[in-house]
Amino acid sequence: MTDDAIVIEDLRKNFKDVKVLEGIDLKVERGTVLALLGPNGAGKTTTIRILSTLLQPDDGRAYINGHDVVKDPDAVRASIGLTGQYAAVDELLTGRENLEMMGRLYHLSKADSRTRAEEMLAEFELTDAANRAVKTYSGGMKRRLDVAASLIAAPPILFLDEPTTGLDPRSRLKVWDIVQQLVDAGATIFLTTQYLDEADKLADRIAVLDHGRIIAEGTADELKEKVGKDRLEVTVTKESDFDAALRAVEGAAAQSDPEERRVSVAMEGGVHEVKELLDRLERAGVKIEGLALHKPTLDDVFLHLTGHEAMENDQVTKK
Repeated sequence: MTDDAIVIEDLRKNFKDVKVLEGIDLKVERGTVLALLGPNGAGKTTTIRILSTLLQPDDGRAYINGHDVVKDPDAVRASIGLTGQYAAVDELLTGRENLEMMGRLYHLSKADSRTRAEEMLAEFELTDAANRAVKTYSGGMKRRLDVAASLIAAPPILFLDEPTTGLDPRSRLKVWDIVQQLVDAGATIFLTTQYLDEADKLADRIAVLDHGRIIAEGTADELKEKVGKDRLEVTVTKESDFDAALRAVEGAAAQSDPEERRVSVAMEGGVHEVKELLDRLERAGVKIEGLALHKPTLDDVFLHLTGHEAMENDQVTKK
């Protein structure tokens, strides 16, 4: 058995005349989290569907736990759990009934299904709502139940397709905690997300997918190094001339937000460079309301690599 739980080689998929995946290559080491990052329409869900045997690729190969997704789909399905973008639970059943049913579908005995259901209800803080119909659950509770159902048979590999989309902040943090617990227990997780902070928090490695191609891959720190410089963010007072502030920093790789009266300047981070910029603003008669030095973020990385925001919609949606 290799160290890689997931291997993708030159994976391609078209929908009629639309090229969704144009030859992607990825490897995911066992016991780690890979975050596949990209905007709507980039090909994230299509990749998940192929890896989980729900969709056939047009070309290329993919191996899950050493099994070919096309030639040996049953062995692949026995190795994975899947949580899609939308909760796939029966809203007419109770939370407990959903989990016990999923256990039986995974060929667990009736007793083992009942035991695993109780364990999952406790793990995902759903015990108090176990006997309620799922239609009465909040969005966060449904999502937690959905993740619990995908884990009922304790699969070694888990696919999470945008697991926190639409959740409130508390529910997002709970899902993050659950993902970390799964990894600590040895699971391998393939996570797709539009949220840069989510990838930064959870992933051992990040791959950036844009228009069907992997355009960058590495750790969060490695990707941030592509942007390079720190940024000094200056907020100008309402009484000051914002255009004068822009002229004062002209040629310093500045970005501006007139509505927030904010100017952001790329810097090497030296004290002398910061002082020189502040002196120029002072000579221009510009008064400062706020000042902050920021390290590069994954937002900066995504904008640098793609030229657009991570949450921007593309023409091909939900692929």
